[in-house]
Amino acid sequence: MTKIKKSNLKSKKRGNYMNDYQMGEAEARFADVIWQNEPIASAELAKKSNEIFGWKKSTTYTVLKRLCEKGIFQNEQGKVTSRISREQFYFCQSERFVENNFKGSLPAFLTAFTKGKRLTSEEIAEIREMLQRHEEQQ
Repeated sequence: MTKIKKSNLKSKKRGNYMNDYQMGEAEARFADVIWQNEPIASAELAKKSNEIFGWKKSTTYTVLKRLCEKGIFQNEQGKVTSRISREQFYFCQSERFVENNFKGSLPAFLTAFTKGKRLTSEEIAEIREMLQRHEEQQ
């Protein structure tokens, strides 16, 4: 898997991260199969897709091609691997969501997310630890 720097994830069209890397629900479930099994032969991926989703080989290859064109995966000589990790993908999706819906404000997002929801003491401790680690990295 190729590690992609954050600066390389910017879309030239809009300046937002990973605009071209959006996935629908079915694509995301399919992507998870790839991430969990990579590297995986495309024929084996088609077999797994039939077992899991009931897809024909042509459907698997169509969805795979679309995700390869988006730059998420690559299929070289029948071997499918990721170009970005699952964690990188969802990090960028989360960042994009906060940017688009909360003007990039993480505190505004956290306020909206936790409003009307009681956090457990474990969740609060985990958030504090995360913030402390982040502060130490500064």
